[in-house]
Amino acid sequence: MKGGGVGLLALAGARERGKEEAGPRTLAAEGGGFHAGSNRVSEPASACACAVRTFRCSAFFSNMEFRSARLAILQLLRTVAPADLPALLQWMRTTRDFDEFTQDNNDVILKNIAEDLRNCLPLETMLSSEHLALQKIQQQPEPTVHVDAFLYDEDFIDSLCEEGKMSRNYCLVCGSHRTAPLGFISHSFSLMELKFIYHHVLPDLSGKVLVDVGSRLGTVLYGGYLYSSASQLYGVELNGDFCQLQEVIIKKYQFTDRIKVLHADICTQGLLLQNADVIIMNNVFEYFLNETEQARAWEYICHNVRKQGSLLVTVPGLEDSLSGLQVNIQLAPWVEEIPLNYDVFPEKDIDREALEQIHLYKIL
Repeated sequence: MKGGGVGLLALAGARERGKEEAGPRTLAAEGGGFHAGSNRVSEPASACACAVRTFRCSAFFSNMEFRSARLAILQLLRTVAPADLPALLQWMRTTRDFDEFTQDNNDVILKNIAEDLRNCLPLETMLSSEHLALQKIQQQPEPTVHVDAFLYDEDFIDSLCEEGKMSRNYCLVCGSHRTAPLGFISHSFSLMELKFIYHHVLPDLSGKVLVDVGSRLGTVLYGGYLYSSASQLYGVELNGDFCQLQEVIIKKYQFTDRIKVLHADICTQGLLLQNADVIIMNNVFEYFLNETEQARAWEYICHNVRKQGSLLVTVPGLEDSLSGLQVNIQLAPWVEEIPLNYDVFPEKDIDREALEQIHLYKIL
């Protein structure tokens, strides 16, 4: 795709075809990139396996109401051998086998959006118009590629590697077996990170205004629409191609009542920053502005984000973002960092290192 044009037209065409299909806010069996209701359950060994097989026959295929299903589950647990009961209960607490029955429809919508975006963007999710970002990625000390975390989770990356479309490693000496891991960088939050921010970092946003600085693909805006009650979600994006892409998604999924994208330099949006209750900044300047422009943008944000009690979410933390820049910003009088609990997801389900890059500040 050159400049985003071909891909945007393709997605716009898909939008028109989608009018004849089920509405975007319903979990569709086809056309939306997600298929549910397979009744598949992975079974643990020994008596646990027998118990699950019994449970599947008696519960899943009988269309029980809640009360009957609850009693059936309790009755089933009483039939498990005492020696195996602790293992079964532990499995029930930690398994991902129930995901297909518990997955939030909002998750499904976001995955459908991710599929739409994958279909109209190159694999590296970088546009030819992002000259400085492409240059800075190439200048990293170790070979680095951009892999958008919203579009490509670990399982998806694994499948691409198996198909030979992506690699996690690069060759230290061409033709040899000496390899080293490639560096991955993302300018979007993953689905897990979005849920962490809206469910565990931010408070109830009813009646609040949220601003995403450098909204890019719009993932923060879509997540805010689905996972929060924010009254208005504004994305400020300097790249016109990405603004067009966000507009297509917003219209297709009927988000226009609460989301607005501004094609603008954040340094022209003083009033918006002054009135915002929440401001989110994810790797926002480092790869897209030179150091002089970064310093100017941070000074402008510090000058205008002064609403007492408003919240600032950043990746990385402010100290890391400001280090090396010629700025006159004193953090202590401006913000207070709020400690976050990163232990809200089962350990095996998270990229803890990614979560720990998320910082929350309250404006003093």
